[in-house]
Amino acid sequence: MKELQHYDKAAYNFYAKQKFKDLPILGWDIFSRYFQKICGDFNDVTTLQQISKQRSWEKSFAFNEEILQKEHIIVVTDTNLRIVHATKNIYDMNGYRPEEIKGLQPKIFQGPKTCAETASKIAIAVQNHQLFEAVILNYRKDGSHYNCWIKGGPVRNTTGEVVNFIAFEREVA
Repeated sequence: MKELQHYDKAAYNFYAKQKFKDLPILGWDIFSRYFQKICGDFNDVTTLQQISKQRSWEKSFAFNEEILQKEHIIVVTDTNLRIVHATKNIYDMNGYRPEEIKGLQPKIFQGPKTCAETASKIAIAVQNHQLFEAVILNYRKDGSHYNCWIKGGPVRNTTGEVVNFIAFEREVA
């Protein structure tokens, strides 16, 4: 989002010097895409806050910061590791729409070249209800692969029971 701030300032400076004061149609195209993304991001923040409230999570997460500023993808699973929510920006990383993967396990993103050792370390951390952080080779819907940084762990309710798992993700070089 910060990249657009520079564009906005440059566009403002350019058009302020012009004799005409109409915005070009292209400006609306860019704004429309940005507006749609922001609306989707805010919907994800609201949905995650609702899940947190419904499941009585003991810890609150800064979803605004994670999604809007850090542009992380957030995946929430139940205790059986079935995806209950994935933020809309997951599509930009791997080509899957959130509704396509709901109810599936995150293993859907793994493939033949995924490091078994890294996958095993993540599985052990999840099984032991521990926090983990790793970079793992994942696969997009089209079969191409990418490196995915994941930081995740269990989410407990106010009585201390693990009710969900959460992962913050992004594509890395």
